[in-house]
Amino acid sequence: MSRRSLSLWFPLLLLLLLPPTPSVLLADPGVPSPVNPCCYYPCQNQGVCVRFGLDNYQCDCTRTGYSGPNCTIPEIWTWLRNSLRPSPSFTHFLLTHGYWLWEFVNATFIREILMRLVLTVRSNLIPSPPTYNSAHDYISWESFSNVSYYTRILPSVPKDCPTPMGTKGKKQLPDVQLLAQQLLLRREFIPAPQGTNILFAFFAQHFTHQFFKTSGKMGPGFTKALGHGVDLGHIYGDNLERQYHLRLFKDGKLKYQVLDGEVYPPSVEQASVLMRYPPGVPPERQMAVGQEVFGLLPGLMLFSTIWLREHNRVCDLLKEEHPTWDDEQLFQTTRLILIGETIKIVIEEYVQHLSGYFLQLKFDPELLFRAQFQYRNRIAMEFNHLYHWHPLMPNSFQVGSQEYSYEQFLFNTSMLVDYGVEALVDAFSRQRAGRIGGGRNFDYHVLHVAVDVIKESREMRLQPFNEYRKRFGLKPYTSFQELTGEKEMAAELEELYGDIDALEFYPGLLLEKCQPNSIFGEMMTCPLCSPWLLKRCIYKVPEPWHGCHFLDSIFPSSACDLGFNSHWIKYQAAFQETLKIRIHQVLCVLQHVASH
Repeated sequence: MSRRSLSLWFPLLLLLLLPPTPSVLLADPGVPSPVNPCCYYPCQNQGVCVRFGLDNYQCDCTRTGYSGPNCTIPEIWTWLRNSLRPSPSFTHFLLTHGYWLWEFVNATFIREILMRLVLTVRSNLIPSPPTYNSAHDYISWESFSNVSYYTRILPSVPKDCPTPMGTKGKKQLPDVQLLAQQLLLRREFIPAPQGTNILFAFFAQHFTHQFFKTSGKMGPGFTKALGHGVDLGHIYGDNLERQYHLRLFKDGKLKYQVLDGEVYPPSVEQASVLMRYPPGVPPERQMAVGQEVFGLLPGLMLFSTIWLREHNRVCDLLKEEHPTWDDEQLFQTTRLILIGETIKIVIEEYVQHLSGYFLQLKFDPELLFRAQFQYRNRIAMEFNHLYHWHPLMPNSFQVGSQEYSYEQFLFNTSMLVDYGVEALVDAFSRQRAGRIGGGRNFDYHVLHVAVDVIKESREMRLQPFNEYRKRFGLKPYTSFQELTGEKEMAAELEELYGDIDALEFYPGLLLEKCQPNSIFGEMMTCPLCSPWLLKRCIYKVPEPWHGCHFLDSIFPSSACDLGFNSHWIKYQAAFQETLKIRIHQVLCVLQHVASH
């Protein structure tokens, strides 16, 4: 071959040997794109999945106590702790059996030791400081500092997963209306096994609406309750402007009106705040309180009235003890006292009833003074979702000899005044509430609430129910029948979802078989509900308030008694059978304010 011909062929050979240019080649449409490896939820024991490239990942096992590719190899101390730790089911059995043993424990110093353990172990299940929010599925300053977001316990399902719940289940989630009709709608009323009454249900709604205030303008990932805890914003308003409209600015008191000789919240004519009433309700019939939606149910306005009376009663006692204090100091001090009362009721009565434990829970901030404890609170989206306990609501409402339908009960602006506080407390304490867990116990009037929660969870891409069980130290279910404890609903769930690992968070909570003598299943009884409730109620008490400062001047029976005991006897006999919890005992002291 001549030199000239070589010079012509050499550039052609060089072009053939060079690698192809990617930008000019089309991808083969028959080759599937790589699946995001984090869609398989490979990282266990609270490990964090971090994606590398297209199809690689690494589990960040920092401070989990585990190592290995998927955070499954326990360190020596983790292995030892896990070996000695009793299972959640055994712990629950131990705490709900052996009454006489617990009577002894509750009378000794062991109670405080165990209570300190309950507070720390349960609260440590909740990440603090917060980790994720609806906009950030990774650690960020925004998740840490921006309190307008709800936090999240688990990051959302990645957007590029093969199925809506990751890699398991069907390509499309079941129709939410069909799901609700088949598995959540009440066939017949199933009463709560613990004797829980609808007074308890109204207390739960009233209490939680101080920190569950989803922002309608900003979206379901945001909250208007920026305090993220027990601040009594539902009594005093969630902003200073609303608070000022509700205050009397005399002796620290809140505004009120007197109807038929009894004290009630003011009308919106007297306190010009926004309240959510249907069109046509005249302003003089609209009561003005801290939470704008409390006109919806007479039970919510009942508790608003009780706390209004209690606030003004405490102001009178403080004024008598401290005549030099001005209006502002009386108001602010009374608010702190009512926060303490609320927390005491919630821990010692409300959470006590929910747990079913024979261990007598105790509110005492000083229990944690020497313990390592994260006090900062942030309300989680999952906590907001799980707390939609509308199966508690009955088919109708019985007050004396009169039965009220939902149409007659909702926005009933005259019932509270017509019957009075004492009569409504008595009526609501006598009517049984519904069971929350186990499925098929939503009255059709409130079924839309479950539908909305499920739709919102899909919008926020909450991870599957089993992933939350693993996050809180429970074994994931292996079948729908194991979840429900029966065959019919399990078969329907199999048809709807196709895989137990694709079951959604909120339906899983509602359909899980109930614990013995409990209103809901294992997930809410032990690891999920109580940590958030307890965490919301624990504050670092300011130094001047150590030892329940000021309270002994208001309630002289003992430093931290809050004065409830002296008033329990009045209604104890009448309510003993119908009220299995002791919230009614606390109500007695709050009703007592009518005479002040």
